[in-house]
Amino acid sequence: MRIDELYVGQSSSLSKRFTLEDVKAFARLSQDNNPVHLDKEYAENSVFHQRIVHGFLTGSLLSAIIGTQLPGNGSIYLGQTLNFRKPVYHDQLITATVTVMEIRKDKPIVKLSTVCKNEQDEVVIDGEAIVKLI
Repeated sequence: MRIDELYVGQSSSLSKRFTLEDVKAFARLSQDNNPVHLDKEYAENSVFHQRIVHGFLTGSLLSAIIGTQLPGNGSIYLGQTLNFRKPVYHDQLITATVTVMEIRKDKPIVKLSTVCKNEQDEVVIDGEAIVKLI
């Protein structure tokens, strides 16, 4: 998408359920083998009472939107803040939404609101991204 095709308030969303297999694959790739993500018995005895999805795996939905939908191809991350508000449990439907907040046509740089919500419409991750269009 070109910078002149963007407008403040424009948004795009993507939903996914992260399965145990997704979490195992991410653990292998990231080398984050924290048992709270993988070990049922360990997680049941944690503050979460069940296994949780890695925060960065959940946040990867935001990257998918930015790289493929809004702004899309040619988007390069300059920065991203992520605030982890609530745990995400295995097989929970998560919807990520990216919304255009500001546009700098002279650079071209876009500031985006980034939010992930669970099935109860509770915010599990929020933050902001700064993206350059090339």
